[in-house]
Amino acid sequence: MGIPCHFALFELQPSFRLDLEQLGARYRELARGVHPDRFADASEREQRLALEQSARLNEAYQTLKSPPQRARYLLAMGGRELPLEVTVHDPEFLLQQMALREELEDLQDSADLAGVATFKRRLKTAQDELNESFAACWDDAAQREQAERLMRRMQFLDKLTYEVRQLEERLDD
Repeated sequence: MGIPCHFALFELQPSFRLDLEQLGARYRELARGVHPDRFADASEREQRLALEQSARLNEAYQTLKSPPQRARYLLAMGGRELPLEVTVHDPEFLLQQMALREELEDLQDSADLAGVATFKRRLKTAQDELNESFAACWDDAAQREQAERLMRRMQFLDKLTYEVRQLEERLDD
């Protein structure tokens, strides 16, 4: 396999549906074993190896705990070459995204914190629905293109969620 198996690192079977608490507990357990402080008195080579293992562990954890990144990773494991640049050839979804962005701008302009909270809940529901749709089709080779479409939508909503969090922080100040 061309890419390192993040799932094997955590002793998990490749799957979109993960127990995030179990993943977090296993991550903390593994992180303690490669923490740089444990290698303070070790040779330079051992320190470097621990640092590399720690970086690999962190990358694997960040990838697996994020549904859009986990979806992209699973598709890549299946041999799909996925460009990092996200393009969605889905006019209906693009129109929906434009409407959501306009709504977010209006919430920002009006400094409507309650409206932002409602928007955030709607976004979370949409993300949960996308996650379920992806989980239902990702490992069916006949639905690979649909899985890719869903993954791209997940990435858009993830970016929008990040922007909502930033707006909340600005409005809270």
